[in-house]
Amino acid sequence: MTNKYYSQKINTFHGREAPETGNLVGYGALIETLKLAMPMPNQLALISQKHKQYIKNGWLVFTLRHQPSETLYDHLVFALKYEGINLLFFKKLFEKISKQKVIDLIQTEYSGQYARKIWFLYEWLMNEQLPIPDLSIKNLVPLIDEKLQYASQVSLNSNRHRIKNNLPGTVNFCPLVYKTPKLEKYINENLAEKTNLVIKEIHKDILLRTSAFLLLKDSKASFTIEGESPTQSRTMRWGKAIAQAGSKPLSKDELLRLQQIVIENSRFIKIGYRTEGGFIGEHDRNTGEPIPDHVSAKWQDIQTLMEGLLNTAAKLEKDNFYPVLTAAIIAFGFVFIHPFEDGNGRIHRYLIHHLLAVMKYTPQGIIFPVSSAILKRIEEYKKVLESYSQPLLDFIEWKKTPDNNVEVLNQTIDYYKYFDATLHAEFLYDCVDYTINKIIPDEVSYLQKYDAMKAWLDDYYQMPDKTVALLIRFLEQNNGTFSKRAREKEFAVLKDDEVNEIEKKYKEIMS
Repeated sequence: MTNKYYSQKINTFHGREAPETGNLVGYGALIETLKLAMPMPNQLALISQKHKQYIKNGWLVFTLRHQPSETLYDHLVFALKYEGINLLFFKKLFEKISKQKVIDLIQTEYSGQYARKIWFLYEWLMNEQLPIPDLSIKNLVPLIDEKLQYASQVSLNSNRHRIKNNLPGTVNFCPLVYKTPKLEKYINENLAEKTNLVIKEIHKDILLRTSAFLLLKDSKASFTIEGESPTQSRTMRWGKAIAQAGSKPLSKDELLRLQQIVIENSRFIKIGYRTEGGFIGEHDRNTGEPIPDHVSAKWQDIQTLMEGLLNTAAKLEKDNFYPVLTAAIIAFGFVFIHPFEDGNGRIHRYLIHHLLAVMKYTPQGIIFPVSSAILKRIEEYKKVLESYSQPLLDFIEWKKTPDNNVEVLNQTIDYYKYFDATLHAEFLYDCVDYTINKIIPDEVSYLQKYDAMKAWLDDYYQMPDKTVALLIRFLEQNNGTFSKRAREKEFAVLKDDEVNEIEKKYKEIMS
């Protein structure tokens, strides 16, 4: 087996430039050598010729003393020890090698923690028990190393393997999140508590109006992200649905209810889980052929995947897993599966609202306008979605259907069950942080200034509320001055000195 599982020295690998010349090891080396049908991990491990260990641009660089021996088992041990658990890798590995080979791997170090992890993962992922007797040793080993990845705080002991199963998910849906400096910083900042402290200082009337405005703003933003310009009634209807986030348990029926709210006219769209292929992308202008940016899960797999997603959502909520990580895992998992013909994007963002609300991350009565924050970062949002969808295209075989849709030809279900949700979690935390530190304070400040301006206008001009609203809107749209039209029509009754006085006061208060 010498050199079978060991990659050659590299400078670049799959278009990714290494920080220095070194030997690829761990998951990357095994995926390449065994030709496993899966995207490369976001982080790859490299053995350096230098005596320096560091992380840079998606590379985990180790020293020569970390060099694994030239066996499959030793590379697996290295990967588990330094790169964490990669469920998709292990599923593809177990499908590639023989059952006897797996047994041999486990018996290399039968009671060792890494052999036990491989053993547990085989039986968990493959739903098949190997002809190996139960362990009788005392110590239990956690499956997820909490120094590397976020684990469930509620574990289920597997006495057969002497393993603590602390996976934050179920076998039919279990994306994982790596610990990063950004995520650790956000979690330690306790943004939810910070929000509660800010909310306490806001007058109840202002808070209620802020909440109402943010709901409408978020509803509009969610449609804008999808490239739609809905009617006011449709916007308000979806805003009303968002306001109910967290009040009803997630279920298939609840998701169908939400889809019916999103889809105003269902004459041309079938409500419910898809019964045909799906993709996101364009059609060739001349031939009409699909040009996918993302291929959705096979329609035959949707029931299994969605049951897994809903069961995992319930488990994470019950286990009190990290709320923002939970929202990222479930919401982005949903949009990758793309279970509906239409409405997936808005329901994907609704799931963020729901999980943050039901896990008590957002204050009672306030819905974070996450869609507004996403709209501000729309290009980054697209890149985060594409970070998994684009590499996946190389592993999905499909053909064009007569109606220019796609029909997936190979087995793809595991790509939607097991993915690295780290970038998605970081992006969502950025949006939550922007909401807490920018969107909500700005809206509260605006309403306070608006009230001050309205009070002044009431004192000096006794204007009715609708006239005040019109006047302030005109000034906002024209950088604090009356337009020619406003002077000649709606506010023709104002004298020149009154106009100057109002403009001056507006700039003092609203700037």
